[in-house]
Amino acid sequence: MLNPKNTALVIIDVQGRLARIMQKADDLFKNLAILIKGARLLEVPIIWMEQLPDKLGSTVAEVSEHLDGLQPIVKGVFSCVQNDEFNATLDEINPDNVVLAGIETHICVYQTTMDLLAKDYNVEVVADATSTRLEHNKEIGLEKIRRAGGQITSVETALFEFQGKATGDQFKQLIEIIK
Repeated sequence: MLNPKNTALVIIDVQGRLARIMQKADDLFKNLAILIKGARLLEVPIIWMEQLPDKLGSTVAEVSEHLDGLQPIVKGVFSCVQNDEFNATLDEINPDNVVLAGIETHICVYQTTMDLLAKDYNVEVVADATSTRLEHNKEIGLEKIRRAGGQITSVETALFEFQGKATGDQFKQLIEIIK
C-alpha cells in the first residue's frame, strides 16, 4: 500500500510546447495539479524533473505553480534513474514506492519505470496524469509497464491510498482538492 512515509512522487518533463501537444493536455494539467496538491497536503515527497529545459522550455505554469518551493532537477536522459541528482534525491527520501506522472508515457515514464523496477522499487504510474502525443503510444507504454511488473493507478486511487481513512481535517481538505 502507498503511504506518505514510504513513497516518493516523481513529476516528469511536463514542459513547454511539447506538453501542450499531448493528448488531452488540459485534462493532464488538471490531473497533475490535483495529484501535486493532494501529495503536498499529505506530505508525500515530490521530485520534479525537467528534460533539457533550455531546449524544451520550462514546466507549464498550470503544473509548476503547484510546485512552489521546489526546484526541478535537469536531465539530458530519458530515464530519471540515469541522472545522478535524481538518484541522490531518491536515496535521501529512501522510499519503497515510487509514483510516476508526466510525459511521455512510452518514453521517459516507461524507461524510468524499467530502471526503478530493476532497482527493486514498487512503481506505480498514474495513468490519468501521464500522456503522449499519439494515443496508441500511451497504451503501449502502460502495457509494457504492466508486463514488466509496474502498477497502474489513477490520481484519486493514489491520493485516497495515501490518505488511508475517511475522517479528519486532511480528508476534508483532500475532498476539496479533488472536487
